Amino acid sequence: MAFGFSAKHSEEIALDNLSQEQFLVIAIEASQKLEWNLSYTSENGFIAYTNFSMSSWSEKITVVIENNVAKIKSECTGNQVTDWGKNKKNIEALISIINETKTSINAEELIQKYEELKPKFAVKEDDTLTKSPLSSKEKFTGFFSIFKPTQGYFVTPILLNLNIAVFLLMVISGVNAFLPSNDSLILWGANFKPVTLAGEWWRLITCCFLHIGIMHLVFNMYALLYIGMLLEPYLGRIRFISAYLLTAVTSSMASLWWHDLIISAGASGAIFGMYGVFLALLSTNIIEKSQRKALLTSILIFVAYNLMNGLKGGIDNAAHVGGLVGGLVIGYAFIPSLKNPNETKLKLSTIAVLSIAILGFSSFIYKTLPNDIGTYDEKMKDFAFMESKALEVYKLPGGAPKDTFLFYIKDRGIYYWNKNIILLDSINKFNIPDEMHKRNNKIRMYCELRLKSFELLYKAVNENTGIYKDSLVSYNNQIKTIMDDLSKH
Repeated sequence: MAFGFSAKHSEEIALDNLSQEQFLVIAIEASQKLEWNLSYTSENGFIAYTNFSMSSWSEKITVVIENNVAKIKSECTGNQVTDWGKNKKNIEALISIINETKTSINAEELIQKYEELKPKFAVKEDDTLTKSPLSSKEKFTGFFSIFKPTQGYFVTPILLNLNIAVFLLMVISGVNAFLPSNDSLILWGANFKPVTLAGEWWRLITCCFLHIGIMHLVFNMYALLYIGMLLEPYLGRIRFISAYLLTAVTSSMASLWWHDLIISAGASGAIFGMYGVFLALLSTNIIEKSQRKALLTSILIFVAYNLMNGLKGGIDNAAHVGGLVGGLVIGYAFIPSLKNPNETKLKLSTIAVLSIAILGFSSFIYKTLPNDIGTYDEKMKDFAFMESKALEVYKLPGGAPKDTFLFYIKDRGIYYWNKNIILLDSINKFNIPDEMHKRNNKIRMYCELRLKSFELLYKAVNENTGIYKDSLVSYNNQIKTIMDDLSKH
């Protein structure tokens, strides 16, 4: 069973009493009457692109003539899964006009027009219609073929397999396949500012191989497959994997810089980076003009739609933008070496300079970004330790000496509650979200109530009186209310 990702339609028609040269002229004349953009011609056929319209993102029409048969294929240049019959209509329109043209053009005109076309023909030895390997799309002979590395499509399937393998390992280990918990994502290497800036820099890369549920994985792998099929043949293995990893870093750094408490995971940042690389190439003459126009429209619509969709919330658009911008920079940097494919040193030096620049800049940002939330977490660990020391008085046996109770109330309780209030005041100076400031203020109220209750308890024990009982009960009720409120948030 054939397996494809862009909608297409193919037909074959016999040349009948026409020679190959005569049919080629007539077919090209027909394509021009349809106002298609002719991008490539040879003695064996041609490639043309339909015009962009509301019903079409531009289709690629390929006509190959061999063995007295013309093979005609119309294929969407974008990532449309269905074309609503557009490709079939293209072929039907072309065949219809070919048949009309047969009766309106004589043999002498055919000879003259063929001679006019000949200077524009591709060199026979380099004819891409008959001599070059199949495109990445055409190599797919079944579903599992998309996971198999081949010439011109080598790195992409490896990345697909790696992302899927990581997801399967997560599920096997017990992570929910549809909605992984935050703790699971962080455990497996998600990008989370407080943790990443605490020395775990490797999360900038590992997060790009994690996915938040199976649907997240499916959508990202489809996008990776599509851009990989188009872009890897142009870049080659080394440029492609370098661009992917470097844009993974730029996307993760953008997320790290923008978000304080967002857990970021997924390949979409790096995928946006590859779309950025392709956009850079499409703005130059490296790719043939007609094909460039068709692909540019498709890529721009994809990027614009996904960026707009990311504004809804729950999507790390900062990573998308960071990857896209990084990809544009990398794409333009690749252009000189792509125009000089035999200059291996130029290619490698470009990759080296880009790597040093991006990693160096990322390292600088990483070291200078404040990690107040991470510091907050560390301070709260100190708070928890001092709180436990302050509450040790409640662990004393009932028959403990009075002096022991007084020591634990004053030199443990009162001392550490005061220390915690000072700690909480220092935390309030941190640049942390408002919700955390509000929580911090509630915890401070809790500490103040604890301090007052301990001061009163000290007096009660020292004076050996029960006159403060009602006040102590009131403090304890207020403390319980605050603790219940804190436990809910």
